[in-house]
Amino acid sequence: MSLEIPRPIDPSLHPLVSGNYRIATPAIEAFYELVMRCLRYRIMGALIYGPSRIGKTRAIEYVRLLLARDYPKMTTYHAQCEHKPRHAEGPFFANLLEAVGDYDPNAGTNPSRRMRLALRIREAAARAGSGTVLLFCDEAQRYNENEYEWLRDVHDALDRQQIKLFTFLVGQQELLSQKTALQIAGKTQIVARLMVEELSFYGIRNAEDVATCLNGYDQTAYPEGGEWTFTRFYIPQAFDSGYRLVSDADTLWQAFEAAHHKANLAGRLAIPMESFARAVEIVLKESELRDSAGYCPEAALWTYAVQHCGYVQSRHATGRVLVAAA
Repeated sequence: MSLEIPRPIDPSLHPLVSGNYRIATPAIEAFYELVMRCLRYRIMGALIYGPSRIGKTRAIEYVRLLLARDYPKMTTYHAQCEHKPRHAEGPFFANLLEAVGDYDPNAGTNPSRRMRLALRIREAAARAGSGTVLLFCDEAQRYNENEYEWLRDVHDALDRQQIKLFTFLVGQQELLSQKTALQIAGKTQIVARLMVEELSFYGIRNAEDVATCLNGYDQTAYPEGGEWTFTRFYIPQAFDSGYRLVSDADTLWQAFEAAHHKANLAGRLAIPMESFARAVEIVLKESELRDSAGYCPEAALWTYAVQHCGYVQSRHATGRVLVAAA
């Protein structure tokens, strides 16, 4: 029985148990390519927009991991834009100070917070040995025009100190409407600094996307550099006899498609990463007890996993239509 086969780590510490792992999707790869393009061409700001719960926050975390691996001298930050009844300068700068690791983000006057924010970023850039800093603003549709102006001020202050700040505004589709409204209002200075490039973020849109993601489980090892991929960790006998999750890409896509149509959900199917990952986790955890040489999950197990991964439930709860990009 596979549970008796010794694993390199305690199974309770595996990332699949904690949920602390990231699998690349075609949309995440497009996001990373956008970041690379902005860095290469010195484009200081971009919009990444898409429906809620499609995986944008996970994408930011994954892109930051890739940047840390490929460009260790670059400094990156992830700011979570907060919903505020009043768009005041103090909370705005406190939020950014928290994102850059300030020890007391709420302390001081507004001018002192502005100065401290630039100082913290400058210190981090000096430690890292690069004058390039990337700021990912999550749920950026919560910003208003004043906050975009303050963000532009931060850019200008750092620019005077030879630090290039690249800002990626990540949020829902309202972001695109905000850009249009700013253009109509003649606020071109905001658009030209923070909103030059655009990327429509999407879920998993077809069987090929499913295969790309499943391949991540088949290829990603934990501990890193070892032979225990995520798939092998749960079903080592099946894995060693040739089974790979990627071979079930069509089956999983069809299971999501069937659930989508059965629930009469509007729009084309685009699977959020959260639902997708949970379905795969269910299959691996259920398969662990059934593992044997020659084992492969039955189609019924994939159907069961889709039923319990929360896809239909979350769509009904939000009442939102996930529109896949063309």
